[in-house]
Amino acid sequence: MAEETSEQENEELQAEELIELLKTKQYSRLRREVADMNEADIAAIMDSMEDEDSLKMFRILPKDLAADVFPMLEVDDQKYIIMQLSNKEASNIIDNLMADDATDLLEEMPANVVKKILANASPETRKDINHLLQYPDDSAGSVMTVEFVDLKEDMTVQDAIDRIRKIGLDSETVNVCYVLDNKRVLKGTVALRYLLIMPQDALIGKIMNENVISVTTMTDQEEAAQEMQKYDFTVMPVVDKENRMVGIITIDDVVDIMEEEATEDMEKMAAIIPSEKPYLKTGIFETFRKRIPWLLLLMISATFTGAIITSYENALSRYVVLTAYIPMLMDTGGNAGSQASVSVIRGLSLQEIRFRDLVRVIWKEIRVAVLCGFTLAFVNFFKLILLDRVTPEIALIVCITLVCVVIFSKTIGAILPMVTDKIGFDPAVMASPLITTIVDAVSLSIYFALATSILHIAT
Repeated sequence: MAEETSEQENEELQAEELIELLKTKQYSRLRREVADMNEADIAAIMDSMEDEDSLKMFRILPKDLAADVFPMLEVDDQKYIIMQLSNKEASNIIDNLMADDATDLLEEMPANVVKKILANASPETRKDINHLLQYPDDSAGSVMTVEFVDLKEDMTVQDAIDRIRKIGLDSETVNVCYVLDNKRVLKGTVALRYLLIMPQDALIGKIMNENVISVTTMTDQEEAAQEMQKYDFTVMPVVDKENRMVGIITIDDVVDIMEEEATEDMEKMAAIIPSEKPYLKTGIFETFRKRIPWLLLLMISATFTGAIITSYENALSRYVVLTAYIPMLMDTGGNAGSQASVSVIRGLSLQEIRFRDLVRVIWKEIRVAVLCGFTLAFVNFFKLILLDRVTPEIALIVCITLVCVVIFSKTIGAILPMVTDKIGFDPAVMASPLITTIVDAVSLSIYFALATSILHIAT
């Protein structure tokens, strides 16, 4: 832990030093300092700067280093820099980006800026970008890159190595090469290490791996990432419906996909409309717009809870002590439902469970709920009698309600995400906020129904 803290402090000191050099206009020294730095570290420092300082820093960077740093910047910083550069400067940046990174950038740009950039980009770059822009958002085709090393079956190992030397610098990776026929149908793969140890005159068709696993351009990006995780791949080929190879997805794409999907699920589970911008770079009103719809919906739905309490005013007026345990019952129910829903959502996202497992999931959650419910009720009963000094009837009402609420909450917390996923919606929207609202209403209904029955109160 101490080492991690020290490293973080060193990074902060380095960032402060570079910012100071920029502000004091010591540009030559700044250029020397960043020349030996990793591009990811430079990007992190630039992301922490004000827009104008970030642009100055970018202009100071050597041309090749600037091209490497640019795709690692936050989207907002990329947009600002691109819009401040001349058409020629912007086109140089685009031409030096991998096609998938360039496509991601242009998707965020205003239409007039995109038009100017494409007009000044090289024909090859423009072709690759237009090719990627045709695929739906969140598909494998939209996140793949078209720069990869392709080989032919009749090539020798020496021919393959010569081709890697020729096009390798412009490829996303050379660790895996892809063997295509004349129609660009994917026939096999060859790892670079095999090319290094095989005889120079060996034919690619003889040494290639024919058992190729791939995804299609229309495969959902999250599913593609899961396939790569399942097979422990660092790169995955992407083919069209006729098995013609059109691109690859690399491990850095997968990291971005998993981060994006995890962030989106987290925000949905917290009743926030997902946002792609960093927290500190999201404006107040934009943050407001992301949060207020769900808050309004949940506020309106919570009126049902108020209506239930109002309908049992007679019970509450005669036994005011019942009011003291409403928050505990509602919170316990909400927490129990959240535990089940989060576990099920995780299982669905990792494909550990499917809709056909619904009965097994419900049966498991009911058994877990019974154990949890009776344990909580047992502990709570003695607490109510010994510490709160309520009557046995009140303690019984609270404890029975507790068992029922936990069983209902865990059951509904398991069912709703699976049903939602089955009908094609994101199960994350059925997590904590919505489940808690449902559970609150049911908890109160059970509580007051038991109270009126056991205490013989007329409603």
